[in-house]
Amino acid sequence: MPTPRDPRSQLATHEVMNQPTPFGDRNVFSGDAIARDYVARAFQTVAACNSSGGGFDGLLSHLQQFGSTVGCEEAREHGRLANENPPKLTPFDRYGHRIDEVEFHPSYHKLMDMGLSAGASSVAWTAPAGGHTAHIALMTLMTWADAGVTCPMSMTYAVGAVLQAHDWTRESWLPAVTSGIYDPAVRPLSEKRGATMGMAMTEKQGGSDVRANSTRAIAMPGSDDEVQLIGHKWFCSAPMCDGFLTLAYEDAGLSCFLVPRWRPDGSRNAMEIQRLKDKMGDKSNASSEIEYRHAWARRVGEPGRGVKTIINMVHHTRLDCAAGSAANMRIGTALAAHHATGRSAFQKKLIDQPLMQSVLTDMALECEAAYALLFEETAAFDAAHLGDEDAAMLSRILAPVAKYWICKRAPAVAYEAMECHGGVGFVEETGMPRLYRQSPLNSIWEGSGNVIALDIQRALMAPPVLAALQKRLLVHKGADATLDAATDKLLNPKAFLAQGEAGMRAFAEKLALTLQAGALLSGPRPDLADAFIRTRMVAPALAFGGSTERLPHDILLERALIA
Repeated sequence: MPTPRDPRSQLATHEVMNQPTPFGDRNVFSGDAIARDYVARAFQTVAACNSSGGGFDGLLSHLQQFGSTVGCEEAREHGRLANENPPKLTPFDRYGHRIDEVEFHPSYHKLMDMGLSAGASSVAWTAPAGGHTAHIALMTLMTWADAGVTCPMSMTYAVGAVLQAHDWTRESWLPAVTSGIYDPAVRPLSEKRGATMGMAMTEKQGGSDVRANSTRAIAMPGSDDEVQLIGHKWFCSAPMCDGFLTLAYEDAGLSCFLVPRWRPDGSRNAMEIQRLKDKMGDKSNASSEIEYRHAWARRVGEPGRGVKTIINMVHHTRLDCAAGSAANMRIGTALAAHHATGRSAFQKKLIDQPLMQSVLTDMALECEAAYALLFEETAAFDAAHLGDEDAAMLSRILAPVAKYWICKRAPAVAYEAMECHGGVGFVEETGMPRLYRQSPLNSIWEGSGNVIALDIQRALMAPPVLAALQKRLLVHKGADATLDAATDKLLNPKAFLAQGEAGMRAFAEKLALTLQAGALLSGPRPDLADAFIRTRMVAPALAFGGSTERLPHDILLERALIA
């Protein structure tokens, strides 16, 4: 809740003391050295690939503005209210007509408007250069207010990769999706100023194995790409969106289709929401089970190539998964460090206690490494957007690696952040339980750990992707003996092929750590790479603060705090 005015500290039985000051209103971009530095570094990398050079001052100014918008108490209060008042399904109107609508708290709509009007879903496709970096920066900042709303924002962003590749979707849907306008009205696309998009792939019997799907597409007479869908989807995130990419079988095989909420004749489509999921976290966002009851849809992409078509969207949502987990870690670390500056124990501020310093600085270093790899990834996406083929191949391996490792680290950091608060961290009003409940989601969404590990293996079987990775690994050859030894093992393609599937998690972890070390060396604070290598590769520990290697506490604690 917002900081109350002039609370009483002199109570009948005691005086309230030794409490940290409220976090208050902050600019979580300009006041965050970690976010600010790695975003700027990514823009510099993209500028080297951009024939027009530079041009990112406007984007940086916009991020500074948005950092103030989402860093204020009012934004965080909207996040609290949207999560404490989750969406409700309204399948029928009062007269018994089927409507399949979802009712949201006003704070949800405030948050959606906050992010979409700032370009969270559109800037990647509207900025001349650096749009993917700006998008990820906006998404990590949006997480300060609420992580749940970033789900529809992510899908609305990612679907642009698919919509722009096909004539009919480029003309009809792409302008609405990239409008930068939030229009929550339940109306046909032609009557809206902006649109949001969702995705529905998994089914009960298959889960991640989408080829086990049973949804069928029945061709409509007189059309070669319009169908009626019959089937179910076990997970349909954000069912209040205006359209959905979905997979269904037709004669040619598994194809991708766009299912709008409204048919071309202006009637409601027969996409029925069976129930909303009662989830562990991200309560503000509606996730659902749906059934297609002869729902109108139109094919996107080639017949029988549905996975190939929709994987372009998944490639971009996986980037957002890594961003959400990096932001989760960053928020937890910043709030823990803030608490430690205002709380004393055993005659010392918590932040001056050696053990607390070890934990906080180790968490801060994890954030540095996550942001370093994340924004190297965004720079590769942006360079690929500008036509750099090597960057496109590199992005194909960076996306699953970052998704795998950063998402796996988030729950551990969230837990430590909660513990840094002591018992009060277990209390809902601190926001730490909500942060903890959110932390596992991105590791599950868009492919759990095993699925992503196998995707890494598949990606490296493509010679251009392997070559791009090898080139990237050699950039820092000779900088550090430990890093050199790790790189030498990873350069040999037999190192991962010989292990088979069972060894891919170990390979993914080693590759992620090596890439993070290199990203730190190339980043704004290369001096932190040595600390990362020593505590993650030379003398790793199973818990934060447990390594025998000493960290540069002063530097990391200063960067952990939000000014």
